[in-house]
Amino acid sequence: MSVVENLNTFQQFIQYYQTNGSIIFAQFIRHFLISIYGVIFAAIVGIPLGIFIARHTKMANWVIRLANVIQTIPSLAMISVLMIGMGLGVNVVILTVFLYSLLPIIKNTYTGMSQVDRNALDVGTGMGMTPWQRLHMIELPLSVSVIMAGIRNALVVAIGITAIGVFVGAGGLGDIIIRGTNATDGTAIILAGALPTALMAIMTDWILSIIERKLDPTTKSSR
Repeated sequence: MSVVENLNTFQQFIQYYQTNGSIIFAQFIRHFLISIYGVIFAAIVGIPLGIFIARHTKMANWVIRLANVIQTIPSLAMISVLMIGMGLGVNVVILTVFLYSLLPIIKNTYTGMSQVDRNALDVGTGMGMTPWQRLHMIELPLSVSVIMAGIRNALVVAIGITAIGVFVGAGGLGDIIIRGTNATDGTAIILAGALPTALMAIMTDWILSIIERKLDPTTKSSR
């Protein structure tokens, strides 16, 4: 593209934002909420499951392999299959995000729990702690940063997956991107949807990385 074409695209981009700023903001919020709902539901299922397989290591490979199989299915194919059973709408995308978020959350929870110092657990047992007390007073605090890393990865991936939710009528920033691809000269419209999506992923990753470092017990102990 020439300088003149780039300048023209930039002007169209600014004009589109001025005209449709409220719509873009509404779709931004919708996109983020769809992503975060799916990840939250995956965390509700995945964290206890990760703790369970850390206790029963013989089942760990089977559970992680199953989550890996889900991860290998293309996201568009997954949404298409779920759409057959659930119809169109937001719920299909939330379930898709949920399924793709399971692997990083389960795997990181399992890894974090498995890396807890056995000596710390022995000390807890010696102090008369119950298994539940050891879990929430020793194991979870020592593994929470690793678990948070899994949630962080899941949410960044979820933001990308949610963009294709437009094909099942879920809305989000993918809706604006598709409008641009269908327009005769839609580069500015595509950018209006793609840039906020990329910004959302970058900001989410940055904020969660800060939280992850704050929760890391090695960081706390080095201060």
